[in-house]
Amino acid sequence: MKIDLTGKIALVTGSNAGIGRQILQTLAASGAKVAVNYLLGSAEETVDAIRQAGGEAYAFQADATSPAELDNMVKEIEEHFGGTIDILVNNAGGMINRVPNTEMNEEHYSKVMDVNFKSCVFACKAVAAGMIAKKSGKIINVSSLAAHDGGGPGASIYAAGKAAVWSYTKGLAKELSPHGINVNAISPGFIGQTAFHATFTADAARQATIAKIPLGREGAPQDVGNVALFLASELSDYLTGEIIEINGGLFMR
Repeated sequence: MKIDLTGKIALVTGSNAGIGRQILQTLAASGAKVAVNYLLGSAEETVDAIRQAGGEAYAFQADATSPAELDNMVKEIEEHFGGTIDILVNNAGGMINRVPNTEMNEEHYSKVMDVNFKSCVFACKAVAAGMIAKKSGKIINVSSLAAHDGGGPGASIYAAGKAAVWSYTKGLAKELSPHGINVNAISPGFIGQTAFHATFTADAARQATIAKIPLGREGAPQDVGNVALFLASELSDYLTGEIIEINGGLFMR
């Protein structure tokens, strides 16, 4: 069965690299018109790759931790594509650094919580009115396996931010379900081929984690993109307030 998102407008925050970029490309390959959100550098390579594959994409620079910039970006996307956003994927996030709680300061706490949780809350707020008006929409929040187990060393605030995404997803699902809007979350485990683990995970720790995964391999960004595509499509119309684990069996609820 081919999933067809033709005519749908999708925004993926933090989508110029890694998992976000793969989600964006997967949605575009199914026909969605996609908005590439980035903060630093250029998104030309991502946009060009999608267009060369036959998709429709345009880049929008905005700080996902700024409610004002998110509001402005959503307006720009709607003007550019000629309609309101149908699919929102809250992918913006990161650990920033591994910091033990004994060395924690307010600046680090705020940076981590802002990029992982505040960005999610205010991106949802920015698209909600448009979705409510047309009585449909798909919101997909990106959490993490760290929300279960507290993450690795120095990642407690990151894990807490991702756990907050879980609770928010359930609360928002209840709030928006009367308007025909589905709100779900995905919770990736150890996903390779990204800058995250290249930056924060030593090779020995990587190999030790892979050895524990029942399916015998680390995940790939496409594994996450496939689940996001399902949640963005009509196949998930009777699913809301759920968190889908993507970890090869490393954690089973």
